[in-house]
Amino acid sequence: MVIEEELEEALGTTWYGRSGERRGYRNGTQERPLVSEYGPVKLTVPRARLERGDGTSQEWHSTVVPRYARRTQRVDEAILGSYLAGGNSRRIRKALEPLLGSEALSKSAISRVVVRLRTLFESWRTRDLSHEAFSVVYLDGMFLPVRMARRVVRVPVHAAIGVHEDGRKELLALDISASESTGSWSAVVGSLASRGLQSPRLVVLDGNAGLRRAVQEAWPTTKVQRCTKHKLANLLAKAPKHSHAELKRDYHAIVYAETLVAARAAYQEFVRKWSKLSAEVVKSLAEAGDELLTFMQFPESQWRALRTTNAIERLNGEFRRRTKTQGSFCNEQAALVLLFGLIAVGQIRMRKIDGHYDLASALESAA
Repeated sequence: MVIEEELEEALGTTWYGRSGERRGYRNGTQERPLVSEYGPVKLTVPRARLERGDGTSQEWHSTVVPRYARRTQRVDEAILGSYLAGGNSRRIRKALEPLLGSEALSKSAISRVVVRLRTLFESWRTRDLSHEAFSVVYLDGMFLPVRMARRVVRVPVHAAIGVHEDGRKELLALDISASESTGSWSAVVGSLASRGLQSPRLVVLDGNAGLRRAVQEAWPTTKVQRCTKHKLANLLAKAPKHSHAELKRDYHAIVYAETLVAARAAYQEFVRKWSKLSAEVVKSLAEAGDELLTFMQFPESQWRALRTTNAIERLNGEFRRRTKTQGSFCNEQAALVLLFGLIAVGQIRMRKIDGHYDLASALESAA
């Protein structure tokens, strides 16, 4: 039995064993009701007292079956999984009833599991980042329906993903505000900085003006890459539909050029040609400027990962897929806790970025 092995290790000896390394003595057993993945069970848990250095002793507590625990970790994970899939207390109890029995889970028990997730979220959103180093940070937002001031409105959820030098992605921030203004993004970026996040070497973002200003104010020395996919959408919105195929071809000649020299030449050709066809298209392209081609300052193996905000767009897509059955959220915290929970319990996993094997050396050479 795992608990017996744990106790033997704590005591430093086996049952009835005699050893000079003994650190305590057994003290009977106790019956513990527990809801496991196999249904309600009763465990016989051994008791013991461990000796302290000052001659006193203290009661031993198992870490396999923690004190006051009424459910195993797998049951709690099943409850959280059902909650994150959109289930309420009634639906969760009904879904788990064939496995756990009708009396195993009360409404309050389910609520306590969810409350622990909220506590974990509050700890995560304020954690110290001064000991972390992120080479790349992706910033983007999405909209979710949330009840605010007695009305359901679609509000922006600001998200930040950091990339470690080994290519691992980590969710850094989730926040909700009333708009995507400079002030709201400044609060997100400022919060990251106040928690000790060092200036990343590169920030990848879309064309939101408020976000761009917030990054410039917080990290003035950080390089910025404008998402080439978002910029293409901006250009297409300025051009008549019959010219879209031609515009895409000319734009792709810039952002998919084999070298920076070729990209700049294609850029000049684009400006020369489209100045005669649509001045608004050229104006929109010029708004992004050289920040469209920042990714080309890095080795080619990183271009695909750094050219667009796809890394965070894929995460937002998963968020939308998992929340589309919700209808709306009762408040801002409920929305943020659910999104965080999808990452925290592993329902959404983020893979390493493309070309992660030489990310550290690539970013070092571009510094």
